[in-house]
Amino acid sequence: MNKSPGIAAAFAAIALGGLGVAPSAAANPFDCLILPNQTVELRSPVEGLIDKVLVQRGDRVRAGQVLVQLESAAETSAVQLARHRADAQGRLASAESRLDYATKKLDRSRDLQARNFVTAQARDEAEAEKRIIEAELRDARENRQQAALELRHAQDLLQRRVLRSPFDGVVVDRMLNPGDLAESGTGRKPILKLVQVEPLRVEAVLPLAAYGKLQAHGTADVMPEGLGGAYAAKLKVIDSVFDTASGTFGVRLELPNAAGKLPAGIRCKVDFPALRGMSGAALMRGTTYK
Repeated sequence: MNKSPGIAAAFAAIALGGLGVAPSAAANPFDCLILPNQTVELRSPVEGLIDKVLVQRGDRVRAGQVLVQLESAAETSAVQLARHRADAQGRLASAESRLDYATKKLDRSRDLQARNFVTAQARDEAEAEKRIIEAELRDARENRQQAALELRHAQDLLQRRVLRSPFDGVVVDRMLNPGDLAESGTGRKPILKLVQVEPLRVEAVLPLAAYGKLQAHGTADVMPEGLGGAYAAKLKVIDSVFDTASGTFGVRLELPNAAGKLPAGIRCKVDFPALRGMSGAALMRGTTYK
């Protein structure tokens, strides 16, 4: 069974605990763990001094909320300069006006040349002048497009110095403060640690005899340890790779937690309606333990 290192020890504890089979005739409930749906260590993509950390440990955050700002005076100035260039209209307006004049001049030259009032050379010169101004106009338009791209690039660099929450969640730790140096890279110290607790993730280990009796998107009742009550959860993952030593496979459930009442990181029991008709002996038959 493929499990992440952070919960491997917890799974081992569940397996060694006898798979959570109750002493009654029914094989439910099974032991389980309630875990955050996601855990993220927030690091900066660029190196820089931290200007502001806008949250504290325990704060609830929303997806997209600004959490950290790096010092960004140079990047802000670059955006202002790029915006000024992108908004500049003088060169483009001048080229458009000159092209309009050159077009009218060429029309007059053609008319006069047709009536032999001017030479063919004068008409050719007017045509050449128009082509030159048309090229200048294309150049002015290309420069403006380039200025717009430079503005977008400068804005992107500025946004890299603003760190936002990737999801609705909770700040569980704050490692750096204003004035600290934020360094980029996975090996560097994170600024914040966030967890997503809506929905929660429930992990359980079942004996092989239960395999094939559960279906994805089925329901189960999760009972948190020490809190009381039962909460409906939906079966999301049924592992198809088994643990040979213990004769078990893992399942994952999704537990809604919109009100944030349930904490993560606690033990629980999970009751599968699909397994209630089977005796504990039937489920345990053929299961081996280390």
